[in-house]
Amino acid sequence: MSADNHLIRISVVEDDTPWRLDLERLIRQAPGLAFVSAYANAEAALRGLPTDTPEVVLVDVQLPRLSGIACVARLKPRMPATQFMMLSAFDDTDQVLESLRAGATGYLVKITPPEQILVAIAELQQGSSPMSGNIARKVVESFRRPAADLADGASLTAREQEILRRLATGDRYKEIADQLQISVLTVRTHIRHIYEKLHVRSRTEATLKFLRPSPPGNPLG
Repeated sequence: MSADNHLIRISVVEDDTPWRLDLERLIRQAPGLAFVSAYANAEAALRGLPTDTPEVVLVDVQLPRLSGIACVARLKPRMPATQFMMLSAFDDTDQVLESLRAGATGYLVKITPPEQILVAIAELQQGSSPMSGNIARKVVESFRRPAADLADGASLTAREQEILRRLATGDRYKEIADQLQISVLTVRTHIRHIYEKLHVRSRTEATLKFLRPSPPGNPLG
């Protein structure tokens, strides 16, 4: 829990009743978290979540009728300050990219241990984009492309490319600084330059530009 005793407000959108109840118990028992609400389908979540005002929403990808990804795409414009983390039984690369484009900030497979789900929630609030390790590797390996193709012909330096790769896999600023043996201030400066070159304003937008393959003959994506 933070120094001011702030509790992170959490909601859940999950159609599998046992799994939804397990998540509710996990959140209620965790220090620093406050369980707000749970919904069994996207339609109910669309009605209730904007009023519930959670800070983090855990969303199942495979919901009946309207999918979890479509649900997030509709909610994010109405709840821009809320962080959405997808939960899925599958580590499908296309679903990960679709989730990020819809407005999700994290993506975990459902076999993730409960304690790691709690860590991911905390990281989400600290500005990271947590993804299960195998998902992060698959996405980066499958969709990496030269940085010179990312935006309007602007090329990133080798250091900026490395920092962007680490951002794409969910590393926090301090982790990047420690791994590259530079200061957090230097990391922030590099990230500001990356954002300027890619014409983006957030980690998620930068990650999408990094991961999205360019159509043939169109270097701007």
